[in-house]
Amino acid sequence: MKYNKLIRDKIPEIIKNDNKVPSIHTANNEEYWEKLKAKLIEEVDEFLEESNEEELSDVLEVIDAVCEFKNFDEEEIEKLKKEKAKKRGKFNKRIILDEVED
Repeated sequence: MKYNKLIRDKIPEIIKNDNKVPSIHTANNEEYWEKLKAKLIEEVDEFLEESNEEELSDVLEVIDAVCEFKNFDEEEIEKLKKEKAKKRGKFNKRIILDEVED
């Protein structure tokens, strides 16, 4: 079966332990970035389908990988998140914008 997708680091070992032979390669930066974005969409889709903690943890794992690859500072991201929450609020009140009239 062909996949052509980003997988977790221990998956080749797991496949071998199942007496199968994985065909793998290491992505260059360009391919890795494209596969990370595709993996994020895949994991978000799975979370939307299942909406459980395990699927959300997969989304967060990909976000962590994006942060590391892009050299994003987690403290800076948290600061930006807090600033935006202070200026614009969060999503706690469940407010739905139906329409804006001029």
